[in-house]
Amino acid sequence: MNTLSYKTISANSETVQKDWVVVDAQGQVLGRLASQIARLIRGKHKTNFTPHVDCGDNVIVINAEKVRLTGSKMTDKIYVRHTGYPGGQRFATPRLLLEKRPERVLEHAVRGMLPKNRLGRRLFTNLHVYVGSEHPHAAQQPKEIKF
Repeated sequence: MNTLSYKTISANSETVQKDWVVVDAQGQVLGRLASQIARLIRGKHKTNFTPHVDCGDNVIVINAEKVRLTGSKMTDKIYVRHTGYPGGQRFATPRLLLEKRPERVLEHAVRGMLPKNRLGRRLFTNLHVYVGSEHPHAAQQPKEIKF
């Protein structure tokens, strides 16, 4: 018997079904929320998950400024970046980032949980983070997800 009764189906950009979902970050712990968002963006919750294809959903995060950090991470955690110039290393804490650009904290956490290649960079464009409870994606009719 040389025939198979089944075939492994691989998703591609034409067959993938991408949805729009809204996640409310109010009162959620940063790392736990970021891992769930990364799972949705990657598409691991779908039955036709294919590792080398963008088969995840478009995720809209609202109330990004109300995310929670446990312990003393608000003051002890350090975000390091470099301007590209000599002596250009800059340090910031989550408290400072939440004052200036609140959406940056969640974006940084989710980006760290995505693949470090061109697929990961493509997947990151499916994340839309907003301060406050309003977002401009009402036309896509996103469905709300609770974690």
